[in-house]
Amino acid sequence: MKGAKEMTLMTIFELVNVFFAGMLAGTEFIIHHGVRGPSEALDDHAQLQLRKALVLKLRVLAPAFFLPSFVLGIVLTCLNTNEPGFVLRCVAVAALLLWIIIRGIGTVPINSATLDWKLSAPPKDWKVQVQRAERFHIAGVWASVLAFALFLITLVLRLNG
Repeated sequence: MKGAKEMTLMTIFELVNVFFAGMLAGTEFIIHHGVRGPSEALDDHAQLQLRKALVLKLRVLAPAFFLPSFVLGIVLTCLNTNEPGFVLRCVAVAALLLWIIIRGIGTVPINSATLDWKLSAPPKDWKVQVQRAERFHIAGVWASVLAFALFLITLVLRLNG
């Protein structure tokens, strides 16, 4: 009976891990592919206003989704070294590590700067700065999507194995 409870607890942890990885990937995907394009159709003032509002929300949401996924990903990887999908789980954790590195290098600086910009007088090159950061952002989007997909596959492999 103890083994069955451990299996159930492990399954719950894996489901929570997949949930948070999926929320992170979904947020990243929608912001990049669903919000970015339409926001560029707005006038500069409205674009900057939207960017500031998004940055304020995502400063809370992104870590709230990333941290549980990353921590659980590491813990589950360490606890399941002999399970099917171990290598996939390692790659998923590496993808989340890549995501946080990309965020730290490519998007956190521009997001912090955006909050300091005056809506009435942004830097003259603000669009160039944003476009430069977007090159990093797209890599982060796909790193989060990869992590989600791999965590999901490892859960399915373990449940079917």
